[in-house]
Amino acid sequence: MFKDNKKKIVVFLFMAVCVAVSMAAHNPEAKQQGFKDLQVLPKDISHDSLDHVMHFFTKALGVRCDFCHAKSKDSTQRWPDFAADKPEKTAARHMLVMAAEINSKYFNWMGSTMPDTIHVVTCMTCHHGSPHPESMVTMDPPRQPMGQPGQAANGQTPPPPAKQ
Repeated sequence: MFKDNKKKIVVFLFMAVCVAVSMAAHNPEAKQQGFKDLQVLPKDISHDSLDHVMHFFTKALGVRCDFCHAKSKDSTQRWPDFAADKPEKTAARHMLVMAAEINSKYFNWMGSTMPDTIHVVTCMTCHHGSPHPESMVTMDPPRQPMGQPGQAANGQTPPPPAKQ
């Protein structure tokens, strides 16, 4: 009976040693401790949420990742250098802050304690899939008031020009 139990004990101890070795080999410090270059978005944002936000930007502006992110200096690297700054990335940060301020100031009708969750004004509001939104305002010359030709807006005939 002891021999049968001895085999079980040896197998159990062997498995315990394997588990202990695998736990020692696991390095929890190697786990990503959050994103380092986030200045406007929360540093503890999940990878999936960050991907969702970035894909929204690409759709709203009709661009690819390298529009805001610098190409990697390492030619073997497939992805852009996400930490490097470009003017477009800086502009995007300013626009994120601008949209958040507009939403919290003008669209927080319910007095939300989390106004950053209000998304009335977004990138798509102005960009409509274009990296550089076109102005919808045209600067036409001011129109003359309605009236008959030769008459002022109040219906009276204007005085003749002064003689020199």
